[in-house]
Amino acid sequence: MSAPTAPRPVTPLAILAASLARLEEEVTSGDAVDGVVLAQLRRARELACGLDPYVVACTTPASPALAALARRTDEEDWGSGPAGGGVLEREMLSGHLEGQTLKMLVRATRATRVLEIGMFTGYSALAMAEGVGEHGVVVALEVDEHAAQLAQECFADSPVGDRISVRLGPALATLEALAAEGEVFDFVFVDADKPGYVDYFRTLLDRGLLAPGALVCVDNTLLQGEPYLAEGRSANGRAVAAFNQAVADDPRVEQVVLPLRDGLTLIQQVEA
Repeated sequence: MSAPTAPRPVTPLAILAASLARLEEEVTSGDAVDGVVLAQLRRARELACGLDPYVVACTTPASPALAALARRTDEEDWGSGPAGGGVLEREMLSGHLEGQTLKMLVRATRATRVLEIGMFTGYSALAMAEGVGEHGVVVALEVDEHAAQLAQECFADSPVGDRISVRLGPALATLEALAAEGEVFDFVFVDADKPGYVDYFRTLLDRGLLAPGALVCVDNTLLQGEPYLAEGRSANGRAVAAFNQAVADDPRVEQVVLPLRDGLTLIQQVEA
């Protein structure tokens, strides 16, 4: 197997940092460069490029099981074979910073019933399982069989892997089944297909899947900057923008959008 290439930038900050680095290279290759302009450009590049590495370095390291899962995902050939024919990619991994954030939020809210909509290879599910406590459970929904199999193999190597229950199939149908079973969750993490976000959000509220005070966390709500850029929105960018507006317009909830990596929105129902 060939060595994996470097991950492409997939967050607003990472895209900005890469653009500034390219711009600095182009400017310094010219014959005449204004010293003040070049100094400002270098400062901007240093600010953008240095933030994520510094934040990660100051964050509690991942557990051995999470680090092994990340390596396994990185080494997988997502461009061919049974891994989705290019539909899936390693950049879908939640990663260390977001995983640690979710773990701490689960622990801080003392959640014992956690739902994940969109598991991929299981990094965020395993991180939340580390925070949910020995009597807690994480119900993780995934539609891709290969990704789910890889995740479960990694869970088997973790001391908390038995806290995770994987439900394979389309997420909306599984949510309806969970509602029919009377399931209720204290904490929900959504990181699935972006066009489905509005339906997932409304199903959680309308079908009574949220316990009182439940916290819902939704990933990629700044999607590479597309929701707030005037031009160049992809179908996913339009879907995320529509979701953000739907949440903002819904009087049943309060929310805050955090500029964590590709955007993380925290949502809670308003008390009656």
